[in-house]
Amino acid sequence: RLGVERPEELRSSVPADMDQGLVGTIGYVTLPVTPESPGEVMLPVRGGTEAFSAFADERIAKYARIVVVECRSARSVTVTPA
Repeated sequence: RLGVERPEELRSSVPADMDQGLVGTIGYVTLPVTPESPGEVMLPVRGGTEAFSAFADERIAKYARIVVVECRSARSVTVTPA
């Protein structure tokens, strides 16, 4: 029904059209990523390029090519070197 809110536990923090849709996408690092703190990556989406917060289990230097392995939220991803 219109106007009815879904219970919080049923809502995804990732929009339905992006839910894991970025997994496998190749991009590049604009702010270094470390295990201790997120960085920033640029990814091709919707016909352009957009910035996302990026998390990784290892240090990834600026300008390195990366691949998305998980969507964490609408604006953050987990990456690994490509």
